[in-house]
This record gives sequence, C-alpha cells and structure tokens, in this order.
Amino acid sequence: MNQTAKTSRKSGMDYFLFGFSLIKQKGLRSFVFIPLMVNLLLFSGVIYFAIGQLENAFGWISAQLPDYLSWLNFILWPLAVITLLVVLSFIFSSVMNWIAAPFNGLLAEKVEQHLTGKDLNTGTTVDLVKDLPRIFGREWIKLKYYLPRAIICLILFWVPLLGQTAAPVIWFLFSAWMMAIQYCDYPFDNHKVAFTDMKFALNQTKGTSFTFGASVTLFSMIPIVNFIVMPVAICGATAMWVDKYREAYKHPEIAPE
Repeated sequence: MNQTAKTSRKSGMDYFLFGFSLIKQKGLRSFVFIPLMVNLLLFSGVIYFAIGQLENAFGWISAQLPDYLSWLNFILWPLAVITLLVVLSFIFSSVMNWIAAPFNGLLAEKVEQHLTGKDLNTGTTVDLVKDLPRIFGREWIKLKYYLPRAIICLILFWVPLLGQTAAPVIWFLFSAWMMAIQYCDYPFDNHKVAFTDMKFALNQTKGTSFTFGASVTLFSMIPIVNFIVMPVAICGATAMWVDKYREAYKHPEIAPE
C-alpha cells in the first residue's frame, strides 16, 4: 500500500474530507467527470423546470394579492427557491445513486487501485454491462432496507412532543447511517461482499461509520456543494475500505457471515 493510503485518518469525517483530495488526483479525475456531468446536467434541467413552475405559481399568487401586500413576493420568492433547492437536492441525490451506480462502482475501483497500486481485475467493459442487473439489484436491496426504516422515522415526527424533540435527532442519525451504507457499499460490492456482511463490518466500526455518514449528510444539505458530494463520498468511503476492511474481505468466501 502506498503512502497515500497509509495516512492516519482516525474519524469518518477525516475519510470524507480526504475524498476532496482524491477527486483531484491524476488518473481519477476522468472517472469523477462523467457522473459529475450527468449529475449536473440532469439537476440543472430539473431546477430549470421547477423554477418555471414556481414563476407560474407566484404569478398567480401576485394576481390574487392586494397591492398593499405585494411586498410579500420579495420575502416568499427567495424562501421558496431555497426550500426547492434543499428538497430537490435530497430527492435528486437518491435518484442519481441509481443512475450513476455503474459509474460509482467504477470510480471506487479506480480509487482502490490508486491507493493500493494493485489492479482489481474486475473485467472488461462488456463484463461491466453484463453485471448491470446485479449492480441495480444491489441498489434495490439498499432501497428495501431504507424505505421501511425511513417511514418509521417519519412517523415519529407526528408523535406529540417526540416529534419536536427526539425525532429530528433520530432522523439525522438514521440519515448518517444510510449515507455510510450507501457509499461504503460500492467498494464492498466490487469485491462481491454480501450486503449483510457489509452492514456487519460497518457495525464493528460504528464511530467511524456514523461520523463519515454525518459528514456526507451535512454536506448534502448545502446547495451547489452537493453536486460533488457523491464522488467525494465514494472516494472517502473507498479509502476507509482500504484502511479498515480490505484485509478481512480480500477473500469474501471466508469473510464472516
């Protein structure tokens, strides 16, 4: 393993921040560029459409407001745009994880090669295409894991007192855990490590997993910055895989069940 991978990184946040350095490395930038451009183009298209709908909505609202309340537009418009950006960022991030799943796995593979100096020998482009059903199947497994737990967490917001106190904290912790699962899964999946085994490994390093996921969650809430969160998180998660899990799962057939 080269010196880059040997660098001491104690917390999950350290690994996430290390991802910002990795996306700039020669040999990795091209693998970051493709999903980043797909992300940017699709998100820009959605924002353009949504802003158009907002303009229509505010045109109708302005027509209904009396003249002495027209100043409300100057307050409501920026609030609506900011809310739209934050909400769409969360929704779009989930959709992009599906669209970019093959690219994300490839990026994780190249980052691991960069950190270890060893070829993963995962096959040709044809092999990648043949592997697409399994890749999207893995995303479906993660979605099935996420949805029922997310619904339970959201229901807590409707419980009196609990919804205003503990529920936001629980939601944030759950989101952090899911971000760790989402992005750490790419290097694990490249080595055909089962989803349950991946969860077991992350559970053994809860502190690192949660601080990594919390960092991803916080940066995902920042409009514009969230464009690059996905490749940064994949790079950081792969560095964490190399440092903490790779040796134990070099041979998935003998890894813990």
